[in-house]
Amino acid sequence: MLYVALGCVALAAFAWAGGRRNPLLRRREWRLLSAALAVACFAGAAFVGLRGEWGRAIVLVVLGLWLASTVRVSPSSAQPKAAPPPSREMSVSEARSILGVGPEATKQEVQAAYSRLMRLAHPDKGGTDGLAAQLNAARDRLLGK
Repeated sequence: MLYVALGCVALAAFAWAGGRRNPLLRRREWRLLSAALAVACFAGAAFVGLRGEWGRAIVLVVLGLWLASTVRVSPSSAQPKAAPPPSREMSVSEARSILGVGPEATKQEVQAAYSRLMRLAHPDKGGTDGLAAQLNAARDRLLGK
């Protein structure tokens, strides 16, 4: 069991010393290896804890928690991507279906539908940038802006 702990410590030291300069540490395989080592540390901690060696069990649990935390996806890859700009101009029928107005809708009705939907879909209110952009494009298309 001591060899597993020493191996985990050596891997942690390698990861700390290599930092961002080491291209091997950025591979997905290291995330899988880190997860496997975290499971091994937890199993080792349970085994050592049952034998009554609480000091080693605590060290293995802490090491397992640290390894498990390195498995998570990095924040830069978890951020949502921006919506691509529309590739073509929106048709009048598409704009009407997005805003939910009929062909005989007046400018006031179009503006009222846009305002109602934008209150729900605005990015500051929990909506997305893409949906707000579609609503803006639909309003602009129907009002001729």
